[in-house]
Amino acid sequence: MQQSTIAAIATAPGQAGISCVRISGPSAYRVAQEVFRPARAGRRLEDAKGYTALYGFFERRGRRMDEAVALCFRAPKSYTGEDVVELSVHGGEAVVRELLAACYEAGAAPAAAGEFTRRAFLNGRISLTQAEAVMEMIEATGADGARAAAAAMEGALYRRIQQVTGILTALAGHIAAYTDYPEEDVEELSAERLRQALETARKDLKELLDGYEGGSILRRGVRTAIVGSPNVGKSTLLNLMSGYEKAIVTPIAGTTRDVVEEDVSLGGTTLLLADTAGLRETDDPVEAEGIRRSNRKMEEANLILAVFDASQPLSPDDLALAARCRGRLAIAVFNKADLPPRADAAGVEDCFKRLVRISAREEGFSDALRGAILDLIAAEKPDPDAALLANERQRAAAARAKQALDDALDAAEAGFALDAVSVCVDDALDALYELTGENASDAVIDEVFSKFCVGK
Repeated sequence: MQQSTIAAIATAPGQAGISCVRISGPSAYRVAQEVFRPARAGRRLEDAKGYTALYGFFERRGRRMDEAVALCFRAPKSYTGEDVVELSVHGGEAVVRELLAACYEAGAAPAAAGEFTRRAFLNGRISLTQAEAVMEMIEATGADGARAAAAAMEGALYRRIQQVTGILTALAGHIAAYTDYPEEDVEELSAERLRQALETARKDLKELLDGYEGGSILRRGVRTAIVGSPNVGKSTLLNLMSGYEKAIVTPIAGTTRDVVEEDVSLGGTTLLLADTAGLRETDDPVEAEGIRRSNRKMEEANLILAVFDASQPLSPDDLALAARCRGRLAIAVFNKADLPPRADAAGVEDCFKRLVRISAREEGFSDALRGAILDLIAAEKPDPDAALLANERQRAAAARAKQALDDALDAAEAGFALDAVSVCVDDALDALYELTGENASDAVIDEVFSKFCVGK
């Protein structure tokens, strides 16, 4: 696969000031030479040095199509580790597709999804965790998510995993030398030293796993469920936080029958808001399905905004909802505070991290709610520049490694031979090498890069 020269549009579809076609592979300069003519007479693209830019024109079949700029990179000092030329033209869809077609005519093959980054990984330019961080950067919706992706691209997670593998590799080597070569003068591995090494490595993995949920919040946003009984103001709250009428609002109970979703930026973090159907008993099969989906959204949520009507006594359904929020990251929102108060907030206050009184009809109502949300999120979010597990594949590999170290500690404490401990250590190392890509199977690599967009 890597012997071919590939090309793809590397910028987003649609109209823009500039669009770029990236060409990578052993024939990248020959292909680019066929479609690009330098403006300066006597210059040849194929002679260009790495890290240079040439101004000229895109030509196809002898006809000048557009002005163009060629950025030149020479192997191995390029993104993919191969010869790379990036041709930029004006950003109309027609001209950039003409450019891509001309590259194909000159001998380039279409790039598969994620193939440029895959080549960077296979050529040793980046680790698998850094490759995954590229897609995280592309998909980042908030400033914190972009910072977390940037830290991973710079190798923060890879270095953290290397620290753990360094401890375990040294331990495995010591055990092998001591057990396999008893005639040699190898220092005995004391039980305390063995336990200390295993617990140090296990502690690092536990910290990574404990930070996974917070890292998910940074990267993908806070899954936020707006829940409550019918007609307490859930849809009104969604509309006002969104800035427009996303959800239908009427005085009729049961108006919202499905989950209505909207993304809202709040202090650099994205809230993935979900307005849900009012929670109540119903014989209506359509409304019942909406309520089932509401319950699922509530279970999946990182943050719950439980809305109550401050002008009415709390109902049994309200009390049941509050009980479900106990121990969760949840805020009690007592709406309609402009009306005479009748709800006894003290009866549910201990079920929530914060309690906020608002009137969705009054201007500036959201300041207190936004402040409460930001305070809670800040307490949950890890440092964006720290090493963080980015996805379920990485989390599962780290979890397998930690379980193997748990087993190793159990074996050591039970008095099993060092051989049994060594097997567990090897299992932990295998999981960590799969995480970083150092011994990942082709199936794992295919799965990672299948999620990429074409052109990256």
